[in-house]
Amino acid sequence: MRKEEKMFDSVIIGAGVAGSVAARELAESGRSVLVLEQRDHIGGNCYDEPDEHGILIHKYGPHIFHTKEKKAYDYLSRFTDWYAFGHEVVANVYGKLIPVPFNLNTLHMVYEKEKADTLEKKLIETFGMGSRVPILKLREQEDPEIRQIADYVYENIFLHYTMKQWGQTPEEIDPAVTGRVPVVISYDNRYFQEPWQGMPLHGYTPMFEKMLDHPKIRVETGVDARSRIRFEEDQVILDGEPFCGEVIYTGPVDELFNCCFGRLPYRSLRFDFEYLDQKDYQGHSVVNYTVSEDFTRITEFKYLTGQKAPGTTIVREYPFAYTGAEGEIPYYSIANEANQALYEKYRALTEKIPNVWLLGRLAEYKYYNIDAMVMKALELTEKIKQEV
Repeated sequence: MRKEEKMFDSVIIGAGVAGSVAARELAESGRSVLVLEQRDHIGGNCYDEPDEHGILIHKYGPHIFHTKEKKAYDYLSRFTDWYAFGHEVVANVYGKLIPVPFNLNTLHMVYEKEKADTLEKKLIETFGMGSRVPILKLREQEDPEIRQIADYVYENIFLHYTMKQWGQTPEEIDPAVTGRVPVVISYDNRYFQEPWQGMPLHGYTPMFEKMLDHPKIRVETGVDARSRIRFEEDQVILDGEPFCGEVIYTGPVDELFNCCFGRLPYRSLRFDFEYLDQKDYQGHSVVNYTVSEDFTRITEFKYLTGQKAPGTTIVREYPFAYTGAEGEIPYYSIANEANQALYEKYRALTEKIPNVWLLGRLAEYKYYNIDAMVMKALELTEKIKQEV
């Protein structure tokens, strides 16, 4: 066993999007790859499985693939067919369901017809049909009615939802984040407008199983990499022996060094699943609760995947501050100057160790959508292959 393990050319820590794509690419280049995954399954936060009622659920919250990068779409299409799905989100604003991002359909639901018609004309004339206008830009307009739309979106869709999501007061919310919240001058209710969007036809987990099914890849789940590998100042030690191959690390970079400079702040999530013996619960895949409730949103999985079943499973999401306690999962890095400076201290430690690469949301302390993560993994592995 030990003799065999020494023969690996590359070690990848984590079997999520980043690790799985990287493993496949390195294996196809001829390398023998060891993938160590701390969880008891592959797929990272995209992992899905049937619940006890046969409903395919996303254990770590809904994940919808969407991209304008044909390369990312084509790459994943090697391992899955697709269920065409145009994701539509509605917000529950004091009991009324309205499409988000705020668009022309929302406009006509919020305002009475004569005013909505007037506002629609002003928006189209000012910004053009099909445009996405940040509310910060709307607030800069001289026309008070256009500014009023921005105020409505800020108060009813953005503010309270963001306070729940990030645990911040209005004063702490970065104005730059507010500025990115769009009003869409369109009747398209889809949450994403990219040309390729949908769900893996049979689920994310089968897609990752096919991706990792390669004679040059060995996957070990339920393994804390720190029990097998350690990082010294100028070398990597695998199973007690020096290891000279590539190591791609996709986990929390602070935990790699036992949080020696302090823990990087993240937001975590608690998921409360519920099965209901009824055909439908909310009529939508996702409903955001933007002004009320302790949770941020409810997902009804049948609407994500197109499943047919007599009952339905939903999940409520409750954000909270990650503490590193057992069972907690870091989901979202908290971007600010102080946190970035702390991250850079950890990143600098990895630069002292040859052939160690950081890849992914946790290792790079930044948010990536699935397609962007695929592209980053392809970019990194191409760089590694060229360095040989």
